[in-house]
Amino acid sequence: MRRWIPLAVVVALGAFLYLGLYLNPKEVPSPLVGHTAPDFTLPVVGRPGETFSPADVRGEVWLLNIWAPWCSICLKEHRVFRDLIGDDVPVYGLTWKDLDREAAPLLARNGSPYVKAVDDVDGRVAIRYGVTVTPETFVIDHQGVIRMKHVGPITPQVWEQKFRPVLRGLRP
Repeated sequence: MRRWIPLAVVVALGAFLYLGLYLNPKEVPSPLVGHTAPDFTLPVVGRPGETFSPADVRGEVWLLNIWAPWCSICLKEHRVFRDLIGDDVPVYGLTWKDLDREAAPLLARNGSPYVKAVDDVDGRVAIRYGVTVTPETFVIDHQGVIRMKHVGPITPQVWEQKFRPVLRGLRP
């Protein structure tokens, strides 16, 4: 009986590895989905003295997009926000670890796709949201509950296939 234990362990490991081949590494499950979005109050990029908090938009369905000025994919994604999403849903940006203070001039020069972008210079808020890479986007409902997390850039296809159905389900 004991001699079968190593074989059973190898078979079990092989099964896990085989199943892992079919997982999408961009689909990182978030323990926050279905829970209230972590609260924060951060300064608004390029607007001295102004702050933003999720409590400011309670009652609205909105997106929180975590981005960084040094992330080239994020900058391409900004065009999608401006061109595709438009007035469909308000998008707020969380600028992650902008140590070189590039966000304000970049957004001024290229046009901001955000209602407001806030400055998370030390990355603590992003950590509370479980962010591992930029861009990441959260759909937050009118009660402040995270309904979806998407890792990676939003393309027109991703918007139509993933975001639009979720947002449709959140409309009254």
